[in-house]
Amino acid sequence: MRVLVVEAEELLADMIAAGLRRAAIAVDIVHDGRAAPTALRLGAYDVLVLDRDLPGLHGDEICRQMAEQGLPTRVLMLTSPRTGRERGEAPGPVPGADDHLTKPFVYEELLARVLALGRRTRPALPQIIERAGVTVDTARRLAVRDGRPLALSRTEFGVLEVLLRAQGAVVSGDELIEEVWEEHTSYRTNAVRVALGKLRAKLGDPPVIETVPDAGYRLGEGAGTGGAAGTRDGAGTGGAPEAGVGPGVV
Repeated sequence: MRVLVVEAEELLADMIAAGLRRAAIAVDIVHDGRAAPTALRLGAYDVLVLDRDLPGLHGDEICRQMAEQGLPTRVLMLTSPRTGRERGEAPGPVPGADDHLTKPFVYEELLARVLALGRRTRPALPQIIERAGVTVDTARRLAVRDGRPLALSRTEFGVLEVLLRAQGAVVSGDELIEEVWEEHTSYRTNAVRVALGKLRAKLGDPPVIETVPDAGYRLGEGAGTGGAAGTRDGAGTGGAPEAGVGPGVV
């Protein structure tokens, strides 16, 4: 899931983002309302956490523009009773928003609402996915291979989930970036290859993640993968070898 947090209070925005990231959600942050429309058009976000009382462009106007453009992003509006009374805004649901939460709020409540809105944005997906002896439970954030628990970072778990959902189809590096990483990450940063190197090491042998030259990556069937159609260590999009891929910091 991808979430955009548009919040004028930098500390609050950082706290929200940190909590969502702990729940394996990719998060980007914007502090000025004027930057929000462009970010929404380019980011393909599932949920927008939107401060109503924004500098530059009011939250209600952002919602209006989203409706005009037909953006599918769900909106959780954060409202302030004090500023609302000062502006003469009516309490309760906000026009154009899918849900609203009044400040101050309990973080667990915000997370529950973001997850609920995310489920409304995307079609229902199976909670447990399995292929080649690898299983992930997306609700409990658990991953195992042949009964062996895997200690995965948020990024590694996200990559594995995307590959499992593809069920053997090739996933490009750019698609992985779009699904798992946050804004301003480019395939050229080597982030995908580093993450895949760490994930492959944790999955162990026989290798199940194949690199398909000039195409991307796929999850094979375990033993016997990496033949003519794919390799373990070749490049996924440019054809050059993945030299030096291994444990590192994502």
